[in-house]
Amino acid sequence: MTRSLLVVDDDATIRDSLADALADEDIQVATSDCAESALSLIATGNVDVVLSDIRLPGLDGIAFLKLLRERARDIDVILMTAYDDMPTVVAGMREGAVEFLVKPLELHALRRVLRGVFEDRRLRAGREARPEEVTVSVPGGFPGTLVGHEPGMVEVFKRIGQAACSRATVLIRGETGTGKELIARAIHTSSAEAETPFVAVNCAALPETLLETELFGHVRGSFTGATGDRRGRFALAGRGTIFLDEIGDTSVDLQAKLLRVLQEREYYPVGADHPERAAARVIAATHQNLESLVAAGRFRADLYYRLRVVDIEVPPLRERLRDVPQLAQHLSRRASRAMGRKAPILSQEAMAALIAHDWPGNVRELENCLTRAVVLASADVIRAEHITIGSPAAGAVTTLLTLDAIERSHVEHTLAAFDGHKARTARVLGISRPRLDRLLRKYGLE
Repeated sequence: MTRSLLVVDDDATIRDSLADALADEDIQVATSDCAESALSLIATGNVDVVLSDIRLPGLDGIAFLKLLRERARDIDVILMTAYDDMPTVVAGMREGAVEFLVKPLELHALRRVLRGVFEDRRLRAGREARPEEVTVSVPGGFPGTLVGHEPGMVEVFKRIGQAACSRATVLIRGETGTGKELIARAIHTSSAEAETPFVAVNCAALPETLLETELFGHVRGSFTGATGDRRGRFALAGRGTIFLDEIGDTSVDLQAKLLRVLQEREYYPVGADHPERAAARVIAATHQNLESLVAAGRFRADLYYRLRVVDIEVPPLRERLRDVPQLAQHLSRRASRAMGRKAPILSQEAMAALIAHDWPGNVRELENCLTRAVVLASADVIRAEHITIGSPAAGAVTTLLTLDAIERSHVEHTLAAFDGHKARTARVLGISRPRLDRLLRKYGLE
């Protein structure tokens, strides 16, 4: 079976290198430098799969993808980009891209993706045409600190785009402080119901009796103090989204009531004789291991399976330290705007301290650290002495390090974060390649 690939990129070096690298994969590779010429090639030739850059002259990758979905729905599209742009990843997946790769491409990963795509095409051969795919425009902008380009976060962005195409129940898992509610909001604001309510409930913050009436409401006289009817969060959410944070902390009795909501799409307000319809989409989150809770009899297995229709695992910050510089700039700018101040510059020594920390409190800890730094910085530069890491009471401040130690740590951690890639390390450090080589010799890091 002939396999054909069209590579669309305005960089001739990338086009040629990919064509050479895939020659041993038994793939017929054609190339194009822009979307317009690619569309002409597709109209006159046989193309199975398109590998396209996002940033193209003329039509960009997303606009190109939309046209392909209209004109050649049987072509599979893989998008790639060198930019850290979560909304673009979400938009690409929403528009029907089968995969999203981040430059610089790892050849073994590209080959693995291509083999999977071509195998899927082989399995689909001879079957009926695929049903229409849902395409919905993505609202501009996303809340909070969904920032990053590490593979784990790119996978999260892809899942957001996929989940936003339906009203399926979503389970978001990750450590405290990783941004689970921000992900839930991003799914909601990317969906067709973006204008409907988003209602968040922290299940761990209320005792069970209050949580039940908070979720489902109550009728007058159902308990002492119930002087009137009260609508619950499910009713307030309407056809929007209800976000159940820390679902693992609910009691088994309340879990049974939530299961009824998911199965029957109805619930009973406290003290009511008749059920009410539940139209809201449910997104749940937890920092706990639900499989262990199920094994211990503390979480219903049937509810667990109902919740994890779409499962999103959020990586802790210590597993994506290469995202720290971008996150730090974003968070410090946001804190400055909130205080009506000019956006600060993070010194190399300050950034070194941030990259060297393992962030047990995740993005929330980083945000608090940078908010403190913005407050403490009298000028528009955040220096090492403004960075308080660890317990503030313990006085764990980076000024206990010498400047040479900070510089060495910064270079070492940045180089390791980019797997020894010197050119990228020098770019992130804001220095020339010869300057980086001198620092590596100086600190014995060659």
